[in-house]
Amino acid sequence: MKKASHYTSSEKAEPDKDPGVSRRDFFRLAWKGLGIVAAVEMTGIVSAYFFSGKNKSTSTPKQLLEAGPVDAFALNTVTAFLGGRFYLARLEDGGFIALSLRCTHLGCSITWEENKKRFICPCHSSAFSIYGEVLNPPAVRALDFYPVLIENGIVKVDIGSLKERNVFRKDQLVYAQ
Repeated sequence: MKKASHYTSSEKAEPDKDPGVSRRDFFRLAWKGLGIVAAVEMTGIVSAYFFSGKNKSTSTPKQLLEAGPVDAFALNTVTAFLGGRFYLARLEDGGFIALSLRCTHLGCSITWEENKKRFICPCHSSAFSIYGEVLNPPAVRALDFYPVLIENGIVKVDIGSLKERNVFRKDQLVYAQ
């Protein structure tokens, strides 16, 4: 025997008219959106890495600080320019190099020990030569340096262009003409 239906022929059961987005579909769309955002960010990071510095001129100084006349610096001496964040060293052969006053280990401020002719980091005892070379670890690379220019007998340091380096090379020195 058939059960009686509670619906009349004109009152058929209708499925939900607008079920909306299911939970599964919502999370699927959210993950796709996050994936697109992550891909765009990675593209930006990779582009910045490969294209940074391509059109920058290395010959144009960014921010020159006038240190003084060449004759004001005796051979084999170091002069601190704390406002410029560097030490200007004039070596025995007359070459100039402007060394960053930040240790390459953790960035502590180094000091010049005149009696021992070396730079010392008070944080972890790294020591550096007058050339900025590592004499005593934990620092593993030479002090960074700023480009030096000598124009009309005046020593100038480009404090806007800090150069990172691993070792000292003779071509990092600048000589008066």
